[in-house]
Amino acid sequence: MKSVLRNILVLGCTEAVALGCITSAQEPIDKKIVANAYAYLLGRALVIRQEHTDLKEPGIGYNVIKYNPVGSADSPNPNLDVAYLEAWIAVDGRTPVVLEVPEVKNRYYTAQILDEWGEVITNINERNYPSHPYGKFAFVDPGSHAIVPDDAVRIELHSHKAKLLGRVELKDDSTGAVTLQHKFKLTPLGNPAIEPAAPLPAFGNRELIGVELFDNASRIIESASDVSPVAAQMQAKVEDISRAAKNLDQRKVLDELIKDRVIPEFLKYAAMKSAVLKDHWLGSLGTGNYASNYLMRTSVNLLGLWANTNDEVIYFVGTQDSNGEPLTGANEYVLEFSSKNRPEAIVDAFWSMILVDLPDYRVVPNPLSRFNFNNHSGLKSEPDGSLKILISSKPNASVPESNWLPAPDGKPFSLTIRTYVPKDIVKRGEWFPPALRKIQP
Repeated sequence: MKSVLRNILVLGCTEAVALGCITSAQEPIDKKIVANAYAYLLGRALVIRQEHTDLKEPGIGYNVIKYNPVGSADSPNPNLDVAYLEAWIAVDGRTPVVLEVPEVKNRYYTAQILDEWGEVITNINERNYPSHPYGKFAFVDPGSHAIVPDDAVRIELHSHKAKLLGRVELKDDSTGAVTLQHKFKLTPLGNPAIEPAAPLPAFGNRELIGVELFDNASRIIESASDVSPVAAQMQAKVEDISRAAKNLDQRKVLDELIKDRVIPEFLKYAAMKSAVLKDHWLGSLGTGNYASNYLMRTSVNLLGLWANTNDEVIYFVGTQDSNGEPLTGANEYVLEFSSKNRPEAIVDAFWSMILVDLPDYRVVPNPLSRFNFNNHSGLKSEPDGSLKILISSKPNASVPESNWLPAPDGKPFSLTIRTYVPKDIVKRGEWFPPALRKIQP
């Protein structure tokens, strides 16, 4: 790999030639080497970026729970169906951290634990820990022999840090959910030595980082172990690109390649191929644990960081109608579930649907302050038992006003349907929401 890059770049190949260049040793160059190394390392960088962002908030630190306000709609893609809490867990070889989970009855809850690459380590709830669904859970360093409380379940992390995301279903009792939310407690049993997040240049989702990603590749890789079975070979490729980027001539060609070809192709893959597409909905099948599919992992980290496993939730994202046209508030749409295909029939917990504008993914202000629907929204059924939901900027007499989800007038938008504890029919990919039908004027 190193000799190939050196030969191409030193010989003065242009970017176009570099994609299919033959070196003096007649070795063909495949841009996938650079593209795959970039996509692999970007997955970790996105988590590091979020770590930096989270810890900038006043009062937030490692092993400190942030109890997010219920009903807060001022963030991108807000979850308005749960009381939400989050924290960065940090341990060392001698210092465990204990999470106390309250007893939760008759409503969905989970404490999702993810590693520093975006892989789910575990979900703490009554389904995964039936003999210990609440109480103490002690997180320890990989291979640690640290002593944990006798009444705690021992959970070994993949590295020195992990992300905690707790969710408690609101149902029709948000006060009770908030009470439970604040009963989650996180306590380090000592003072762990904590490495700061690896340095990383600032970058956004619209303009991803270029060759600068490889400037600190060794530090990024060494900051957290990766459970992917292809981690060793991918990290070797990353190190090769990192060394090549230190040469000014090579760096220029690599940066042009990354910005002109690698990033646009990755963004296209992330938006259209990283999930299952059916009836113009993208389903998040196969998230949470990715095995060797680091491309999907990075795509998910970019589009919806902290995705959970399919046993817990599957998301369906819609941005097109049944004709493949982009959704816009200039039109009116109907989403119609048959009586046998209603969303409550395919979950063991609950379902919800939220509308956000594009490209900011924010809820749309409206006189009803109605941003989402779920099991407790009081939706009215049709006489045959089917369910119609209207998505438009104004109500329409053909659908009950209780079933109207306001859209931005004349502007693009996106829909997300969440299915919590989905049944097997959803996990097998056999259930998708119906295509959105545009109402003809």
